[in-house]
This record gives sequence, structure tokens and C-alpha cells, in this order.
Amino acid sequence: MQSYGPGGAAAAPAVKRRTDSYEAAQQQQRTPPEDSDEEYVNTRILRRQVQLQSTPVAPVVPMPITIPPATMSSAGSAPASVEGREEQPEFPGSSAASYQEERMRRKLQFFFMNPIEKWQAKRKFPYKFVVQIVKIFLVTMQLCLFAHSRYNHINYTGDNRFAFSHLFLRGWDSSREVESYPPAVGPFALYLKSEFFDTVQYAVDGYANVSRSIGPYDYPTRNNTMPPLKLCLQNYREGTIFGFNESYIFDPHIDEVCQMLPPDVTTIGVEDYLRQRNVEVNFASLVSAQLTFKIKTVNFKANGGPLSAPDCFRFDISILFNNRDHDGQMLLSLDAEATRLKCHGATDFISEANFDSMLRSILNIFVLLTCALSFALCTRALWRAYLLRCTTVNFFRSHFGKELSFDGRLEFVNFWYIMIIFNDVLLIIGSALKEQIEGRYMVVDQWDTCSLFLGIGNLLVWFGVLRYLGFFKTYNVVILTLKKAAPKILRFLIAALLIYAGFVFCGWLILGPYHMKFRSLATTSECLFALINGDDMFATFATLSSKATWLWWFCQIYLYSFISLYIYVVLSLFIAVIMDAYDTIKAYYKDGFPTTDLKAFVGTRTAEDISSGVFMNDLDDFDQTRFVDVVRDICCCGRCRRAQDPVQANSGYTSLSSIMK
Repeated sequence: MQSYGPGGAAAAPAVKRRTDSYEAAQQQQRTPPEDSDEEYVNTRILRRQVQLQSTPVAPVVPMPITIPPATMSSAGSAPASVEGREEQPEFPGSSAASYQEERMRRKLQFFFMNPIEKWQAKRKFPYKFVVQIVKIFLVTMQLCLFAHSRYNHINYTGDNRFAFSHLFLRGWDSSREVESYPPAVGPFALYLKSEFFDTVQYAVDGYANVSRSIGPYDYPTRNNTMPPLKLCLQNYREGTIFGFNESYIFDPHIDEVCQMLPPDVTTIGVEDYLRQRNVEVNFASLVSAQLTFKIKTVNFKANGGPLSAPDCFRFDISILFNNRDHDGQMLLSLDAEATRLKCHGATDFISEANFDSMLRSILNIFVLLTCALSFALCTRALWRAYLLRCTTVNFFRSHFGKELSFDGRLEFVNFWYIMIIFNDVLLIIGSALKEQIEGRYMVVDQWDTCSLFLGIGNLLVWFGVLRYLGFFKTYNVVILTLKKAAPKILRFLIAALLIYAGFVFCGWLILGPYHMKFRSLATTSECLFALINGDDMFATFATLSSKATWLWWFCQIYLYSFISLYIYVVLSLFIAVIMDAYDTIKAYYKDGFPTTDLKAFVGTRTAEDISSGVFMNDLDDFDQTRFVDVVRDICCCGRCRRAQDPVQANSGYTSLSSIMK
């Protein structure tokens, strides 16, 4: 037995505290966590004290101490060893700091759990997960119904446009109604001056005899009488050409002259009527001409179902004569803009059709409420993540004396929630427009706008399902591979797009006048992208121009070099970039993922830790989580205020801050 020397009694308590901590940790190192929160935390603290202790303990010669019986009785529960060493209590500051580290670690562990683990750890119901599943079914059902209605609407307006072309366009043929590639017919155009007046006269006569058509077309007047048509001519202010001596008079300012064509024009003639009105049509200065008139009709919706009420429309028809190029070819086209009107039909049928409208309105309301709930839950989750980030930043400052890294801060930003919030906004706007369209509250045609919001919103809703598939290792490999490869793919595409842009501009400049696929910059890019994917190669080579030998040879070299470079080199490198990211992720699963300072502090959690019940207690008892504190942080330019608590006292053992260094 060794004894303390002179002056050694002062050093005994510190040595004794650390020695007893080490012995207690050795005894409890393999003890499984109990159900009690305090015992579990104390065990974890002692274990980390042993593992992270870096200060060597100097050997001290113990000195026997005689303890009177009275002292033993007054000591109460203070134990004494056989060697006469008195047990010293832990320092309060060290115990409080270690306990706070444990509480912070558990709070972060719970934050980064998936919904299934949160249910196992704290019996927390996965509200956001259930809301997303319900939203998928409701939004998809809504989209299917709207897509069917939109198809019927677009198909109806398109068929009416073809009918108007037959009724009001002179020389229109059914072959122009089929979109074929390459086009089977040339452009629909006028080439003679007399054809211009004959075409206008044909449209006026057709409008006067619209009652002879098969379609239920009527005039937009109260007594169903023919209103006047409107003919507008856009001319250069001065445009006279003297081709025989290569001279001209030209003023580029454009003036517009509009003339109403009354019903009696059918007997007088358009050309004579304009001459009587002193309206001269100078084709040398004529830029464009437009003939407009209106027609009303009713659609009984044969494909809409027995509960679909008829729709009433007004078509604003315009016939456009395009002479901007002044190349001897005046292009002719017809457009019909549909505007839905409020119908006044049979009362009995309307009462039955209201049932279908009510069901659609209920579905729209459910979608609106579900999206609003999803928006609120995800916004709250992002807000709580911001509060926890502020708490973690202040914790690292006060306990470890360092700033949380950028990667650690980025761990609190959930981009899935941001995407869900964005698609919720799109779906709310789209559902509101859909309700107005189906409820006939909106006069203008907003079908395309509504389909844009609903389509993109539904696309992002299905993308959001990937977040929950990422909880499983098999599916998470795909997501992590795309995430890992995204920066490399972006850098690769920048280099590939530079080469692609060179081919696009070169092909557009040289081949544009001689090849139909290179007529514009957009069509040139579309053609080259199709060639990369192996589409329409033979047709591209077959339509080469043989006007000049050098042009034919250049086109051959141009196409072969582009196809060989991008199919055999660029695409192979693109696939190699993705495969490299996939191999990296596989190595991470085998050897471990790279850790940040935040992940190193949080550590790993096992199924035993999750189901032990230690997460059942309230974890929201930290400072910096109050709303007022965060508002103060936002007012201070978004900087989290530094903690005012002093740095923890020296506990006699190395803290977890050594992990962060």
C-alpha cells in the first residue's frame, strides 16, 4: 500500500475523480442501455470520457488515511474504499456540459431519421408522408379528368377550324389537314392580284350563306342577322417600285387602314366596293391584310358523358394574308379563337348536369385543401430545420469554439420539401383555374394555362415519391448516383454544348437555304439532336441538295463527322461519367460515406438505440428555438446570434471537440 507524500492531498481529488470515472466506465462499458433516460445518458457520458481521454494521469503514491467512526456515520452515503480513498463527486459544470452534448446529439439524430424510424423512436405519426400519398391519388385523378375534358375541347375547336377553312378559304384542300413529314403539299398561298379579291369575296359569300353549313353556326347578333365584316390593310407609308430602271420610293413606316364590309358587298363585289370607298390596294407596299368576323355555336358534347352539359362558344375568325417577304407569294391562313359563353338551356337537364359539376368541384376542393395542408407541413418542417440549424451553430460555437461547416449547414436544407412546396403552389393555382373553367366563371380560354400548372405540378408530385423510395437502399443507390454525378454531368455538358453549338451554327449557315431541316436555328438543333439518338438518319442524307458538288461533299463530311463524334465518343463519355459516380456510391456503401463535422458529432444510430425509448422525452427544450430569437436572428441579416453562456469549464478529460478538429 502506497501513501500520499507531502502536498499530495491537494491533487488527490482530481486524480480520484478521473480514476473512478475510468473504473466505472470499464464496468459499464458493455452494459446495454436501460429504459431510464438518466442511466442511459450517464453510461454514454462515461464511455466517451474513457474513449476520448487524452491527458495522461500521473502516478500518485497513496497515503493511508484513518477515518474515525463518527466521520463515517456523518458521511452518510459517501463510500470509502478499502485502501482509505475517499470518493469525490463529479464537477457540476463538466456533467452539465456532457449531458447537454448528449441531448443535442439525440435531438439531431431524431431530426435526421426517416418517418419509419421516427415512428419507432417516438411513435410520431408520419403526417407528411400520408398527405403526400393522398395528394398523389387526388391530383392524378384530377389530372385524368381534366386531360379528358381538355382533349375534347381542343379536338372540338380544331375540327371547327377545319370546317371554317372549307367554308371561308378559297382553294382549301383536305390534304392540308394532315400533318405529314416531309410535307405532302406546298404552302397555301396566293400569286395573283385577282386571287386576293376573289379570296376575300369567297369568305364574304360563305359568311353570308353560313346557314347552309352542316354545323349549327349563327351570327352573333340578337336577331341573327349578318353583321359587317372587318378588313384591315397594313401598308408601308410609301412604297413604289420602278423595276425597269432599278429605282423605288419607300417609307418604312406602316399605316393601317380598316374598312367595314356590309352584307350588300355580296352583290356589289369587294373590289368595286373598295374602289367606291377610295381604298386602293397597292400590293407593292402591302405588308399584310386581315379579314375578321364572328360566329356563335353550341356543342352538345357527345363524348362528354350523359351528365356533361352542353357548352356555348363564340369563334373569333381571322383570315390572314401575309405579304411581308414581298417575294411574289402571299401566304394565307385561318385562325379561330374560341370563347366560351354562358348557355341558357333546358332546366331539367341543367339540374342533372349540376351533379357532375358538383362532384368535380368537390374533387377540386379536396385537392386545394390537401395541397394547402402539404404546403403548411413542409413549410413548418423547413422552419423547424432552420431553428435547429441556428441552435446547432450556436452549440458548436459555445461548446467547441468553432463554426459549423457549410456542408454541415447544408444538411438542414431539405430540397425535397422545397420541391414539394413549389408543386403545391402550382397545383393550387391550377386547381383554382380548373374550378373556374369547369364552373364557367371564366370567359377567356385558359385551358392551356391550367394544363401547364397541373401538368408540371403532377410531374413534381411523382418526383417527390423518390424521397420515400430513398429510404430503401436499393432505390437510394439511383438517387445518390444522380446526385453524385450531377456536378460532373454539368461540367461535361458545358464542354459538349460548346461543340454542339459550333455544329448548329455552321449547319444553319451553310445548309439552311438548301436543306429543309436546317431552315432555322431551332430546326437545325432539333435535327442534330435527333441524329444523336439515331433518328431519321436516312431521310437527312436523302434530302441533301445536289445543286453544287462542293455543297454535297461538305454536307456528307459534316453529317458523318457529327454523328461519329457524338454517338461514339460523347455519348460513351457521358455514360462513363454516370458509371463512375455509380462505382463511387458502391464504394461508399462498402467502405463508408464521407462524413462532415455535423455527421461526426451526431454519430451513428442502431436499431437498438431507436427502439430503446430514449427519444420519447421532449427534445425541444433548447435555447434558440424560440420564435422571438429566430426573428432577432433574421433581423440581424440572417446571422445566428452567438451564445451568451461561458465556455464549459475544464472537465479534466478531452471533450468531443477533438472530433471536430
